[in-house]
Amino acid sequence: MSENTEVVVIGGGYAGVMAANRLTARGDVNVTLINPRPAFVERIRLHQLVAGTHTAVTDYTEILGERVRLVVDTVTRIDAAGHALALEHGGTVRYDHLVYAVGSGSADPSVPGAAEFAHPIATLEDASRLRPVVEAASAKAANAPLTVVGGGPTGIETAAELAEQGHTVTLVCGGVLGPYLHRRGRRSVAGRLAALGVTVLDGPGTKVTAVTRDAVRLADGRELPSEVTVWTAGFGVPDLAARSGLSTDALGRLLTDETLTSVDDPHIVAAGDSAAPSDLPLRMSCQAAVPLGARAADTVLSRIAGERPATLNQVFAGQCISLGRGAGIFQFAHRYDVAVGLHIGGRPGAKLKEFICKGIGEHLAGEGRKPGAYRLHKVSGGSRRQQQLRRSEPARPAAVAERTV
Repeated sequence: MSENTEVVVIGGGYAGVMAANRLTARGDVNVTLINPRPAFVERIRLHQLVAGTHTAVTDYTEILGERVRLVVDTVTRIDAAGHALALEHGGTVRYDHLVYAVGSGSADPSVPGAAEFAHPIATLEDASRLRPVVEAASAKAANAPLTVVGGGPTGIETAAELAEQGHTVTLVCGGVLGPYLHRRGRRSVAGRLAALGVTVLDGPGTKVTAVTRDAVRLADGRELPSEVTVWTAGFGVPDLAARSGLSTDALGRLLTDETLTSVDDPHIVAAGDSAAPSDLPLRMSCQAAVPLGARAADTVLSRIAGERPATLNQVFAGQCISLGRGAGIFQFAHRYDVAVGLHIGGRPGAKLKEFICKGIGEHLAGEGRKPGAYRLHKVSGGSRRQQQLRRSEPARPAAVAERTV
């Protein structure tokens, strides 16, 4: 009797959990999920953690399939030739197939003083450290100025959430407010932020040039007082693939073909924010991560079955942004991820955003209960991506600049 196939998933985020759960569809596959934390992080709620309106964590028992073995540790190196992973706390884990889903985190800011005095919000640890800092500033002075740097979804959500809790907030966009949004959606967001009392600074002169302990300096010469500075401008990925000698793109994402298979090794596939299929990565978002996780699992299962894996067929619905607990926006988009003039805002937008956030967890849990149930990654995306591949277009800036829902 043949031995079971060992499949290891690195990373327990949206893509990793979906992949791990889906892989249990075969009874002759042993699935191991390696993650540095013992609980699942709802990254799309980290701004709520900072404001004290949500814990942003879920126990893995609620979303992970019973047949998935969870190992709480960090992979320090991938030995592709030996099909083995070195762990931070010692020992190795062997695999027959590997799913690389390490996700993303804060990019190292190049702005003078930002690394020392600004607070990132991209990880659970970042948000957990920031929350008491915000509380201390508020205790020190009721109107202590808080500055959020970055006009993308994370910056907008953080500014709105904090303002709704009574903080004095300035949002420094460094360019356009909500670059992804259609102009109509942008007006809606700007109106809601104004109603919450958020001071929005946008335009070419609002690029941050320096951060100090108590101020933020802008390109146009202004200096803003800032008791707490929150940095949401840009995301990066772990360097595990590069350190392990695997081919990556300029940001460090694992280079793959359209089946999400590493260009170096057919036994390694990638999913989520850390994947760069055909060097044309998708926008960093759980909207992309969940179907990419399903696609990566399908690729592995096809290889185990001796079948040809299907190629990437990704669609986008748009972008949803919470604007505090009382309002939000769902910006509709073409399937190829370009915003259109239609959006849902206000209270309905908030309800839709919350419905989507809860729905993501339900998708993951549902796949754990019934592997193979998730089907959204098989919806036809049309020919746009194939046209881009034929033209060898570079990845859109939005794919690297901001992680979103």
